[in-house]
Amino acid sequence: MRTIDRQTASAAVASHAGALAAVHNVSPDAALAVGLPGTAELPIGPFLTHILGEGDPRVNRILDAIGAYEDRSPLPPQDGPIQAAAGYEAETVLRGSASIHVPRGATNERMEVVLTGPDHGNPFVDVDLRATFSHRDRLIEVGGFYDGAGTYRIRFLPEAAGEWQLRTSSNARSLDAISVTFIVDPGSAPGAVRVKDEFHFAFADGSPFVPIGTTAYAWTHQEPEVQEQTLRTLATAPFTKIRMAVFPKSLVYNENEPEYFPFPRRASGGWDTTRFDLAFFANLERRIDQLADLGVHADLILFHPYDRWGFSNMGTAADDRYVTYVTRRLAAFPNVWWSMANEYDLMTSKRLADWTRLAHRIQADDFVGHPLSIHNWVETFDYATDWATHCSIQKVDHELGRHVSRWRRRWRKPVIVDESGYEGDIDQDWGNLTAEDLVRRFWETTMQGGYLTHGETFEATDDRLWWSKGGSLRGESAIRIAFLRRIIDESPTGRIDPLPSAWDFASAGADGYFLTYLGARRPSFRILRIPEGHVAQVAIIDTWDMTVDELPVAIRGEFRVELPAKPYMALRVRVSAQSPAR
Repeated sequence: MRTIDRQTASAAVASHAGALAAVHNVSPDAALAVGLPGTAELPIGPFLTHILGEGDPRVNRILDAIGAYEDRSPLPPQDGPIQAAAGYEAETVLRGSASIHVPRGATNERMEVVLTGPDHGNPFVDVDLRATFSHRDRLIEVGGFYDGAGTYRIRFLPEAAGEWQLRTSSNARSLDAISVTFIVDPGSAPGAVRVKDEFHFAFADGSPFVPIGTTAYAWTHQEPEVQEQTLRTLATAPFTKIRMAVFPKSLVYNENEPEYFPFPRRASGGWDTTRFDLAFFANLERRIDQLADLGVHADLILFHPYDRWGFSNMGTAADDRYVTYVTRRLAAFPNVWWSMANEYDLMTSKRLADWTRLAHRIQADDFVGHPLSIHNWVETFDYATDWATHCSIQKVDHELGRHVSRWRRRWRKPVIVDESGYEGDIDQDWGNLTAEDLVRRFWETTMQGGYLTHGETFEATDDRLWWSKGGSLRGESAIRIAFLRRIIDESPTGRIDPLPSAWDFASAGADGYFLTYLGARRPSFRILRIPEGHVAQVAIIDTWDMTVDELPVAIRGEFRVELPAKPYMALRVRVSAQSPAR
């Protein structure tokens, strides 16, 4: 018997007299909420957490009690896995007879091996193609994919110059056992981003990467002119990462029907999840390349619950095929990140074991090792898992800094608060922050060594909110986030880490580079104490007006800095050893 668990839809609990009575026995208020209109599709565990509060012991008491009852909600599709076809080509086909083109490569730049081979049956699932790339003591296995009309591609991202060899392997005889030698020249591109120094990120060439993100979930699902407008906006914005969904989104302000989908439609209706729509992927890849030209990384959300097309409930086999195909197509793009899901805890069709299985499938085909995480609604994921490279957290809270500090200590991984509320004016409580509040959250998160993601939700006559469809920005926060980015870039390390602080305000920075952010407080002065034998240059930073006023003299010992008694100020102190007197 399949029993109720934390991801079971609330409707299944509300319709089961015994389960509903069990909820009522622990919390009558929760039992009333479970039956309210609009809650039927919410998973019962996260919904209870939302009602009662994170950490409330009644949540687990209720889940233990209702876990004895049958889950009568419909199961997702149960189609079995489709394996690559044995004997796909006849024995008479000469092994390794397919034509192959291998370009000359450059380090940290995507290169594409193209093979022309068979196209009978359904090569998307009938054919498995791989290549082993070798260089000195390096041996890298890369999965290929079918791209229609008898064309197969293997995309590679070399990180070392010199002579390389590749050798293919495939169940299709014509694609199997092809060996080629090729040259990779030294290139100037920085390469892919990975975790560096426990809490931060760096490019393959070692230079720091600071993820200053924004969110436009469905921008690649809009009309071409809107997509182009989004790119023009990003060209002048400070963002280095954008959260975007592979599947289209169905939610308020996200009601349009896209032109293309990842899968083709069947003539009988529904989706053929054993094939892929090549026009969809061609557009997605073109947009990712255009983001790269702007220095922006695509944080690709692979699943989400906001769906009217059935993509959130495809079943295990279809999920696996989709994740494998997407990873093989896109892993060689240097500016790709993976997000398993947006608000994973709202999805009733998947459990933690599913996310682990899918994440390991990504890791098996992502030979680059791009950043990989998952994002929550109310129940923060346990990022101690072996596959999560960093934390991607939603927390709509006035005091983010204390949470970021706690998360860093708990998981010892980079912390990105990818959703903390949006600058805007819509009626949803998460979508009407002031610019001042969002900028303050950016600074306080930065001071604790974390990263924050921007979003904007100003209602427009065409329902085109940046958060949903991209287009153009209307708010006041982006320019001030650019100012913060400049302050971070001026750090000796290009990063900001927490530093030992006074009891009242946090300090952060790097060796000899100290920032103190005063937030919404407004002191009229601040006493600084410079260590003996050192001298300091002090600047007063107005984080809202975006000014940096350097004090005209170097200071020593104890010094009183006069401040303008207004909120959102910061102090920057550059300390160096004092030169001996002559």
